[in-house]
Amino acid sequence: MKSGDDKYRIMLSGYIDGELTDEEKEEIERHLKSCAECRTELEAFQKLKEVTGAMKYADIPEYVWENYWSGIYRRFERGFGWILLSIGVMILLAFAGYCLVRDFFLNSNEPLLLKFAVGAGGLGLIVLLVSTVRERLFAYTRDRYKEIQR
Repeated sequence: MKSGDDKYRIMLSGYIDGELTDEEKEEIERHLKSCAECRTELEAFQKLKEVTGAMKYADIPEYVWENYWSGIYRRFERGFGWILLSIGVMILLAFAGYCLVRDFFLNSNEPLLLKFAVGAGGLGLIVLLVSTVRERLFAYTRDRYKEIQR
């Protein structure tokens, strides 16, 4: 194959798709008369275009769509339920924290050491809980095998 043939090989797909200018079309047609390799490649491209042009997408059965939409609905429903539960738990924890501060930490009758111990233990528990939840969420979102049924 000559290096000039590369130019024509590149032009073949444009020729088949009708994307060449009139001058380019005349040029490649002249070349095709003298180049058997490019004629063979053109025939292969034409057969490929015929085959791919005859292909059609298969219709998806109705039950597949029903399962798809019900799966989406279930995921949304569960996600919304978890959001509401989380909001409720956060409100309850905030109220419990407010009552703890109001009735325990602001009470002058409680020993300072006890207040410090309860505060340190509560903060430690919160830090561990947040750390664990963050780690689990990180692992869950990057789990490549979560869709695999065991």
